[in-house]
Amino acid sequence: MTPKYNKVHNRFKLNGIQYIYEDLMEVAYSFVKEGMPYETYIGEFLLDWLDHDNFIVVNTSGSTGKPKPISINKQAMVNSAVATGDFFNLKPGDKALHCLPSSFVAGKMMLVRAIILGLELDLVEPTLQPGFNTKKHYDFCAMIPLQLQNSLNICDRIKTIIVGGASVSNSLKKKIQNLNSNIYETYGMTETVTHIAVKKINNFNNESRGHAELVEASYFQTLPNVSISQDERDCLIIDAPKLSKDKIITNDIVKCLSDNEFEWLGRFDNVINSGGLKLFPEKIEAKLQDKIKERFFVASSTHDTLGEQLILILESDSNKLDESAFLDLDKFEKPKRIYTVEQFTETPSGKIQRKKTLELLNL
Repeated sequence: MTPKYNKVHNRFKLNGIQYIYEDLMEVAYSFVKEGMPYETYIGEFLLDWLDHDNFIVVNTSGSTGKPKPISINKQAMVNSAVATGDFFNLKPGDKALHCLPSSFVAGKMMLVRAIILGLELDLVEPTLQPGFNTKKHYDFCAMIPLQLQNSLNICDRIKTIIVGGASVSNSLKKKIQNLNSNIYETYGMTETVTHIAVKKINNFNNESRGHAELVEASYFQTLPNVSISQDERDCLIIDAPKLSKDKIITNDIVKCLSDNEFEWLGRFDNVINSGGLKLFPEKIEAKLQDKIKERFFVASSTHDTLGEQLILILESDSNKLDESAFLDLDKFEKPKRIYTVEQFTETPSGKIQRKKTLELLNL
């Protein structure tokens, strides 16, 4: 039976202390009144979670537009937590590490998973280099790629790590291959209550299914009770009745392998039509990410003959790059022009806002 949102699991612990519903309210008030800034966000969320409303209000990330508040049903958050628990075989009493900001939905969901699944959750400040008890072993943790990059020497103490918020670079994937941790890249958004699909990106000698390297290279697998299809634009449609009463139509272009596996190709908003060829900036960026030290992204500008031409935007004061950076690109993937800006425009969570950054160039 699926638990209800107004229940606290009897195995739930926070920083080593077991709490029932009423006690957790006191902890929340204490965090808000006396806690560190990151604890204040935790306290505010717990007060929202423990009130009598059946929903909470969260903000979207704003990576493809202006951040906007949306209401999420608390039971949908519970269902998401249960799906994650089922997929990763999380059990009551398992130990979890919380190192994400609780001002965003990914951080809020770590709290929900612990409360609902009965996890023993340790809180640490959500810095880019999380500090935690290196003598303790954990069963589960969620990180952003930069946190994972900065924790490579201690990741072996965490059994399962999910990584989201940004794509995982090829160079980071190479560094995690020999770690004992099982590490998964996630796909999801605020509207889907964080991830609805995951892709294993290391430790393939222990992968139970065949053709593990091919699965890692391309395909996400959906969580339980989530199915997928495509619209006429080849964009992903998510059918997750336990998370949303309506199907969610995304702007993510995908290739569906089945109704629960897909390859992510890029954003519909970003696709470049250059002389009749469809170019996916995200795929080109993946080929360049280990070749360019500065932050960058691929976009387009208007062209009299081609309609759109491929360009590269660098966060730098120089547009000079060695030609070797482009050796892995196909003929039509090489940028026609390179532009620079002093600093990219970002969302509050640190994601690059491509359109707003392009506006700085007045192309």
